[in-house]
Amino acid sequence: MRSPGRSLVCVLIAASLLALPACERLFDKGSKESIAAADKKAAAGDFGGAANLYESALDGTAKTAEVHYKLALLYDEKLKSPVDALHHMDRYIELAPTGAHVRDARAYKKEGEARLLTKLSNGSPITQQEAVRLKNENQILREQLTALRAQKAMPAATLNSKGEPVQKPIPAGARTYTVQSGDTLAKISRHFYKTPARAHDIQDANFNALSGTVKIKPGMVLIIP
Repeated sequence: MRSPGRSLVCVLIAASLLALPACERLFDKGSKESIAAADKKAAAGDFGGAANLYESALDGTAKTAEVHYKLALLYDEKLKSPVDALHHMDRYIELAPTGAHVRDARAYKKEGEARLLTKLSNGSPITQQEAVRLKNENQILREQLTALRAQKAMPAATLNSKGEPVQKPIPAGARTYTVQSGDTLAKISRHFYKTPARAHDIQDANFNALSGTVKIKPGMVLIIP
């Protein structure tokens, strides 16, 4: 097994070179530019900026599977966020079940879950009930982080003439969800991912460079990354 702990920059550069022809055919201009900019930020050591750009390129289709794998490596090796790393490994496996990295992704998922539980329990043996409790506590912390992000102001450039957020076009084959009355991004996140913590991922997949939280309306069709 090739360890996901190998040099992130080398993995990103190699993956980008191998995928270049396919990217030209499959990705729209905005996605290609986001991924290229993310690769440069990762190479320059701006890992948080790279993660934001990679997430903005996700569109819920199989063509972004490689982006999920890059994010998983980034969160695991550089940003030290095993929950995020596991999430993106899961999405890679789901979108690319026969992909080039699927064996590594499955191995990482199995080992990563065990490492996460050990870390959360400070290395002590725990019961299944305790493991569930620790996972729930971690989800609460992530929800609080999402709330902090929501306190930032929304950039004016992301609004149209009516003051409404600009929504990205939905690519063919994307997984989508139609907003119902009473829905919030956190509620939709909980429905699809069993946690509200993925709300910012859904927002990033649907709206352009928002740092606040967009208000969604019934009938709006959203990409589920």
